[in-house]
Amino acid sequence: MGQHHGGTQTLPLDVSRELLQHLLASLRASQPDLDSATAVLTVPASFDEAARGLTLEAASQAGLGDAILLEEPQAAFYAWLENQGSDWRKQVQSGDILLVCDVGGGTADFSLIAVTGKEGNLSLERMAVGEHLLLGGDNMDLALAHDVSESLSQLGSAALDEWQFLALIQAVRSAKEALLSDPSLNDVPIAIPSRSRRLVASTLSTTLTREQVDRIAIDGFFPIVEPTDMPLHRRAGGLRESGLPYAADPAISKHLARFLSRAKANILSSPQLQETLGTTFDASPLLIPDAVLFNGGVFNAPPLRHRVIEQLSRWAGRAVRELEGARPDHAVALGAAVYARLRATGHGLRIKSGTARSYYVGMESSAMAVPGRRPAIKALCVAPQGMEEGSHHDIAGQEFLLYTGEPSEFRFFQSEVRAGDHAGQILPDTTDLEESANLVIEIPPPPGHTPGEELPVHLETTVTELGNLELHFAHPPSGERWKLAFNVRLQ
Repeated sequence: MGQHHGGTQTLPLDVSRELLQHLLASLRASQPDLDSATAVLTVPASFDEAARGLTLEAASQAGLGDAILLEEPQAAFYAWLENQGSDWRKQVQSGDILLVCDVGGGTADFSLIAVTGKEGNLSLERMAVGEHLLLGGDNMDLALAHDVSESLSQLGSAALDEWQFLALIQAVRSAKEALLSDPSLNDVPIAIPSRSRRLVASTLSTTLTREQVDRIAIDGFFPIVEPTDMPLHRRAGGLRESGLPYAADPAISKHLARFLSRAKANILSSPQLQETLGTTFDASPLLIPDAVLFNGGVFNAPPLRHRVIEQLSRWAGRAVRELEGARPDHAVALGAAVYARLRATGHGLRIKSGTARSYYVGMESSAMAVPGRRPAIKALCVAPQGMEEGSHHDIAGQEFLLYTGEPSEFRFFQSEVRAGDHAGQILPDTTDLEESANLVIEIPPPPGHTPGEELPVHLETTVTELGNLELHFAHPPSGERWKLAFNVRLQ
């Protein structure tokens, strides 16, 4: 869904393309001798396949060629490594689990990175990626603006119109940042302009207090909760206006608990991951990190960083430390540049990642026909979590039937908590999986075969260097091969 301007619709793809074209033109104007370069675009770690695909399409249309996508939490970590130099090893040790906690104006992202290897030869591996949360500093500003507006109404002021309320949000944002950065302030004055027709327009004066910021921005969005307190995932209304899927629960602490709970369940599902981590797990339902790297404008505020550390330490029953030297405002851009250099030169420490989730394709079960019932949908694992770019799986010894010559539906699923599954594994149903894509395509039959015929095929899967998952259906008798491809991972 796009924005309407003067009767025309501007699609998100068009906006992204135009922004990238502007940036590219600016770069060429400042560096006219630039011949070619690697374009690294950063996106939220939890972007789904559609969002990643559209981002790459916008980059291609803008003239950036085969751009590389990099998860923003990873970019922030690359920037931290660059900033620390060789001293980064003084802040972490083998066996540590590091949380990248990234909360910006409109989104929240969580990632876990494990430190493995021996001292002096440490390596990094991204272990978990959270859900995409449309929740951040903008939510705090809106909540504070509503609270100030309600206070004004109780004092007898006329209701603010839409224009005044937007001005109030901007004023509240500045006041909130001042209060969070300066502990000596108890309140900050706010002036809201009126829309009077008088030559000298009047203003409505009020204040934002520390009590409001503590109660709403800190306790409202980062409350101290139990490890079993999970976020509300669905509003009560049966009908909702079409629009962005904003988070239903504003408590970022609860979303963090859910992420750490799912991360632990995922690791416990995989003996290989447990061996990689080389640590024992306590009875806590959460996988508690040893240290946190903060990113995003929200964490320029020390009280919010302290609250997250306090929450994690309470869950862990031990001190969780903050990685020093973070640069929340510029880390993502700097990290992208660091990563581009790493890929160009081959020198530097690279975070091992692979696919962030396990991926599956739906498959109709072979069953007798029953009136009023469709065959159950099983799930075939085609890309286990952690599958590296350039790797290949031949699902040998299994034969499947591929419908050709007429439109067919292909359903794709994913999971964040089934790291123990392997390519070729068949799940009896899709109950515990999240549907990620649905394609309706027509696969042409090979010569000598009729439309509507089911052909026996073998399945091979590949994750390409660009992060595309390719499914190859091979029909040995005819020598035909068909390919389905979609983006499943970030570099």
